[in-house]
Amino acid sequence: MKEKLRIAQLHWGFPPLIGGVETHLTIIMPEMVKYGHEVSLLTGSAEGVEGDYKYEGVDICRTPLLDLNWLYKRGLKGLEAEVRELYCGFFERVKPDVIHAHNMHYFSEVHARLLEEMACKHKAKLVLTAHNVWDDILYMDLTLKIKWDKIIAVSHFIKQEMLGIGVDEKKIIVIHHGIKQDIFSPRDPLPALFEKYPNLKNRPIVFHPARMGLAKGCDVSIKAINVVKKKYPDVMFVFAGSKNIIDWGDTQQKDIAYLVSLVKHFKLEENVLMDCYSIEQMRDMYAACDVVIYPSTANEPFGLAMLEAMAMKKPIIVTDMGGMPEIVKDNINGFVVHQRDFEALGHRITRLLGDDALRDRLGSTGRQMLESQYTKEKVTNNTVAVYCE
Repeated sequence: MKEKLRIAQLHWGFPPLIGGVETHLTIIMPEMVKYGHEVSLLTGSAEGVEGDYKYEGVDICRTPLLDLNWLYKRGLKGLEAEVRELYCGFFERVKPDVIHAHNMHYFSEVHARLLEEMACKHKAKLVLTAHNVWDDILYMDLTLKIKWDKIIAVSHFIKQEMLGIGVDEKKIIVIHHGIKQDIFSPRDPLPALFEKYPNLKNRPIVFHPARMGLAKGCDVSIKAINVVKKKYPDVMFVFAGSKNIIDWGDTQQKDIAYLVSLVKHFKLEENVLMDCYSIEQMRDMYAACDVVIYPSTANEPFGLAMLEAMAMKKPIIVTDMGGMPEIVKDNINGFVVHQRDFEALGHRITRLLGDDALRDRLGSTGRQMLESQYTKEKVTNNTVAVYCE
């Protein structure tokens, strides 16, 4: 394969839509451009964003035909002719050596099968990154029957799940995510954070940086507050509410309504902050907090928040779900607790809040692990190496 490649990336969303895959693309695509590759992204439309533009050297093409929020409401029937026309125009313009799809092994059969057709037509390698797995016949069909040249699994957990449905082990390679380690780095929070949220001043802060939802264990975090409050009555739990996300199934608002009710039920309004934060404010929250938690109750495929916490030298508590224990090692760079065990979560938080030396040790180890294993350069180089096999 040529040293300099024409790479076509495809995913359902891209910022301002927020999510782990969207963030991952903002990390690897500009790095590929720096290495001299031509990179294009075909993605879903987003309100207030023009259809075609450049993002750090990457050609972005947006279309409602990849907007999952719109497709969920419209339905997927009768789309084949439109998707084929879209693909033909995009790939004729890009002339790809590699077509790299993200989570195209679910949601829509027509999108995946036409992608296989386009790869054959343009003699391009067809690569899938599986950021998730599902217990679903469609997932099995599209994972097994589409002729993916290579499948990148974002964790060994994802690889194991794919082996479980019969994917050839030789086809799968595990590449953990990386992060912009120069953007997320230890620092003090900006004063503007406390000007906007004065109730955070001089209080122990626990940050749960996942989108608001039951699968992310937000209800478990709320229940853990009662445990922590026994020793730290002024503790503040910060939750990252989410706008601009892919919400296949329209579950987000239902979850948020329940979580708000749960806070009121336990009379925890003075101990909880829920809001939506910009990327800069997210970094400030990491900088301001004492402990990061990510107590997912679903099998988390990876979780970029772990790397963000490690980059900021913050200890993180996760559950023993999915790929998270591959990154967070108990009592090394954080703690691992059983899923839904709010008492264990609360006790670990309390222990960390009361031990500065322990927080420093776990946080420093996490930063060292990140710099050696989870940088933007490493994940990009590993991905390009897959293209070049």
